[in-house]
Amino acid sequence: MFARVAVLGTGLIGGSFALALREHSPELRVVGWDRAEVLPQALARGAVHEVAGNLEVAVRDADLVYLALPIGATLDLLPAVARWCSPQALVTDVSSTKSLVCRTAAAHFRGAARFLGGHPMAGKERGGIENADASLFRGAKYALIGDAADAEPRVQAFAELLRRIGAEPVWLSAAEHDRAVALLSHLPQLVSVALAVAVSEQSRATPFVPDLAGSGLRDVLRLAGSPYTMWRDICLTNREQISAAIEQLSQVLDDLRLHLTSPELRDAFAQANQLYESLRKLK
Repeated sequence: MFARVAVLGTGLIGGSFALALREHSPELRVVGWDRAEVLPQALARGAVHEVAGNLEVAVRDADLVYLALPIGATLDLLPAVARWCSPQALVTDVSSTKSLVCRTAAAHFRGAARFLGGHPMAGKERGGIENADASLFRGAKYALIGDAADAEPRVQAFAELLRRIGAEPVWLSAAEHDRAVALLSHLPQLVSVALAVAVSEQSRATPFVPDLAGSGLRDVLRLAGSPYTMWRDICLTNREQISAAIEQLSQVLDDLRLHLTSPELRDAFAQANQLYESLRKLK
């Protein structure tokens, strides 16, 4: 179904996808499109066979177009990709929020080319082609916006390609996706940032606090190492769902504060332990 793949954005996700294709589907020809200073690194790492400095050149002959860009850039480029891509192409993205991206795509993909919203539930704290890894998707869930029963050959071929690189497709609606990731991904990121800010501000009054920090604090603050540039568009495009998740957490924190010296605190720990154990078994 696919012979030529255009990877738009050869950073952590796009570079890892390209490397995975080179490893598991060597018959595919991969072309990369990115900033001029990034493309030589993608070539040097063997992520792509060739590079294109022009977007139209990158997508016009591709059977699969993989948009691995920040959400804002994806939204900006969708009209041009829809205009220039081949009629037989499948175009997919990796944006961490889906509702706005899918609505924008629906407004522009009205011909034979097909758009399929996607989001790999995989990543690292540090981005860039230098951190790309062919095994990044192995064992990871990969959200696809639509229905598993969709018999469109291009859609099924992409789902099979994901399985080949080790990912597990999970089908759901854009709204379901955005509600889920607000709680499971976006909230943990902001909680980590909030805790880091609180500890940092407290350490100004108590300078020795960081010296007492152990591995537990570092584990909890791991996500705090993610840059704002990676999260700005996520917060802008999923504000309502993230706000609802923060409100829910705020209510739980209020309850914990009220029950610090009461038996109800034991119940909260039991509920937390149960969820942790269930998640640990998923590995």
